Amino acid sequence: MTARILVVDDIRTNIKVLEAKLTSEYYEVITAGSGPEALDAVASQKPDLILLDVMMPGMDGFEVCRRLKADPEAAHIPVIMVTALGDPEDRVQGLSAGADDFLTKPVDDTAMFARVRSLLRVKLMLDELRMRERTSASLGVISPPVPKLDEDYASAQILLVEDNPRDQVRLQRMLEGQFRTELIADGMEALNRARQVEYDSVVVSLSLQNPDGLRLCSHFRTTEETRNVPILLLVGPDDQKQLVKGLEIGVTDYVVRPIDRNEFIARLRAQVRRKRYQDRLRLHYQQSMEMAVTDPLTGLYNRRYMASHLTTLLSQAGSQHGTAVVILDLDYFKQINDNHGHPVGDEVLREVGNRIVRNIRGIDMACRYGGEEFVVLMPDTDLDSAEVVANRLLHALGDKPVATRGAGELTVTCSIGCTSSNSSDNAETLLKRADDALYEAKNGGRNRIIYRPA
Repeated sequence: MTARILVVDDIRTNIKVLEAKLTSEYYEVITAGSGPEALDAVASQKPDLILLDVMMPGMDGFEVCRRLKADPEAAHIPVIMVTALGDPEDRVQGLSAGADDFLTKPVDDTAMFARVRSLLRVKLMLDELRMRERTSASLGVISPPVPKLDEDYASAQILLVEDNPRDQVRLQRMLEGQFRTELIADGMEALNRARQVEYDSVVVSLSLQNPDGLRLCSHFRTTEETRNVPILLLVGPDDQKQLVKGLEIGVTDYVVRPIDRNEFIARLRAQVRRKRYQDRLRLHYQQSMEMAVTDPLTGLYNRRYMASHLTTLLSQAGSQHGTAVVILDLDYFKQINDNHGHPVGDEVLREVGNRIVRNIRGIDMACRYGGEEFVVLMPDTDLDSAEVVANRLLHALGDKPVATRGAGELTVTCSIGCTSSNSSDNAETLLKRADDALYEAKNGGRNRIIYRPA
């Protein structure tokens, strides 16, 4: 996986060393010699990852990181702080500023590249979600502000997977009052639990026995329901080889024993922030896609999606009875808008949509065709069966007045055209035949159904 990496250091020799190492692994490297230069480089060149020195004159690495994470357009870029400082308090300060990891000089190449690859995988996923969001906005579907990172950690749900009784007690004490924690000793039981409950992060002990810690992390990554949950691995000081393997299979962060409580909490908070950011991007994309295929007033599918779905239905082989289509048009709806106003008309349309949905099968699809017209698609349905549904819809609308806030109860009737497909039909010819039947129903006195055989 290639990527553009920004190296920030005020000492030119350090930059050259890191640049040579990264270039040998086929990464594109850009450099900056100070904090302000780094901020400018991020804005202009959009790096995929930042290796940031802490000790720099003027604006130090902590301040650079805080400014990056406060910028909605740069907050998702992973930051690895590179420093000679080995004090846990310095790591906590960097993590609190938003850093994704700390590497201590002299940098171990194996650990650095494993961490770089791990964070780049996360960045790649975020880039895909952000690109989908921009596509939705460009289509005019939805365009809200970029989600902000949530810092309400007390409500975050953390799953602890540890089978050592003494370590269980220590972990729960460390996190007491910081998160909502749940402890499970058995790895497979934890996996099954995580398939049912959406956790903000899972903490896994590398020394776990049933199964071993890395095997459990692998299961989490290959299980659909847990694929995106952050995993924080607890490792020993001599577990470098296993840690690198863990990062390769999808572990998102780690803490080295003996565990510093403040660093542990800071790393978990970083995982929670990222998880919530990803979840909001996914939810936003899902909402935008729903808006692209649904009518905002009635919540039914829109005409564009209906046409595509009908084409799919007609192309499917093996349908015994074909596809039936009902086109329904409200009678004299313009009078409702003229006499009572469009808000009342909107109330009527929403209620009509609700009644249609309540009177069709789960496999049928209802859509708002436009204005006061609605379409129902019924797969594997012949004309006789469609007649039953059409009659039910006619009476569901006409037999009971629609209650509105603005005009009381209004009697609403409809005209219906109904047909079923044959082997030579496409979406256009089938809809045209149903529409011709509807036109005949309206010209014949309204509040009635006209059937057109294939």
